[in-house]
Amino acid sequence: MTDAVIAKQTTQTEAIKLTNTKPFVWGGVALLIYMLLVAVGMVSSGFKLATGGAAGAEQLFAFASSPVLGLLAGALATALVQSSSTVTSIIVGLAAGGLPVSMAVPMIMGANIGTTITNTIVSLGHIRNGEEFKRAFAASTVHDFFNWMAVLILLPLELATGFLEKAGSYIASLLAGGPDMHMSGYNFMKMITKPVIKSVAEMMSPLSSTMGGIMMILIGVAVIMLAVTWLGKLLRQVLVGRAKNILKSAVGRGPISGICSGAAVTVLVQSSSTTTSLIVPLAGNGFFKLREVYPFTLGANIGTTITALLAATAVTGPLAGAALTIALVHLLFNVSAVVGIYSVPFLRDIPLKLSESLAELAVKRKFLALAYIASAFFVIPGLLLLIVG
Repeated sequence: MTDAVIAKQTTQTEAIKLTNTKPFVWGGVALLIYMLLVAVGMVSSGFKLATGGAAGAEQLFAFASSPVLGLLAGALATALVQSSSTVTSIIVGLAAGGLPVSMAVPMIMGANIGTTITNTIVSLGHIRNGEEFKRAFAASTVHDFFNWMAVLILLPLELATGFLEKAGSYIASLLAGGPDMHMSGYNFMKMITKPVIKSVAEMMSPLSSTMGGIMMILIGVAVIMLAVTWLGKLLRQVLVGRAKNILKSAVGRGPISGICSGAAVTVLVQSSSTTTSLIVPLAGNGFFKLREVYPFTLGANIGTTITALLAATAVTGPLAGAALTIALVHLLFNVSAVVGIYSVPFLRDIPLKLSESLAELAVKRKFLALAYIASAFFVIPGLLLLIVG
């Protein structure tokens, strides 16, 4: 039997195994999505229980009155858990529990910054080969610089005008009937998530309301992290092969195609870290040029907002509108950044030039790559958080 025949039989066997396991994988995906919805509802209910409602929550979050503090907290939290999907889902839960939308907006922006750490770490896999490393590191950090640039432009504009919050609130009112609505009619998940949340709340009844609420929050956050992590792993089993085909056929066609394909793949796997980490090695190997990778990563920014929007459907009650608003703000922020920066030539080129310059330095002094990751995502945000806080 020739090697070619053996290889063909092996490929066919693997394909059969994958086909046979797909129903179980999709069943797991459905279960994890349900867990995510329940967990977000638990975070919301926990904050309401711990703070005594919206008024108590406002006092609880009084310490976070600084937008800079919220921005840094969002960036640092996302860098630590390496998942903007997890952090934005938690922020949606906090908004439903009473966190002011105006405070949640910079947190969402910070999550966008922190999520880029994963693909930057992936680029280190090419560190032994100078040219590959230069291409991969530039492809990863262009995402960093664009997201920082988006925050530097849009955060001051949001603080001055509140345009993202106003637009998000308006769209939420169109979708669900008003800014102060109870979304029970809109929220089709209420009937299947409420029994679980109620059962957990009853388990916490022997505790004080504050302690019981805190325990619900901690359990909810833990389940969100578990669900998002395993959801990405399961989806990658059935979608990564397709995603690679989409990349090959769509990314190189032009900026609009790259943005759309980045958004589409990220919606499928519900993780911008997954899609951007997938394309960085391809850039390092020279399969894609930096200018082709750039719009794809911007599409990933847009696609990752699906998780927060999905999480918002789990929220009920008077503050459900706030949860939907902040989820929409996440989408509007990323779309505004793409339109406002990428469509303007001299602004569009800034992240490209910065990433190429940093990559040149990192190739010459490789310790700078590690120093950049440590300082940009942990040391500087952490120190500023302590100082501002």
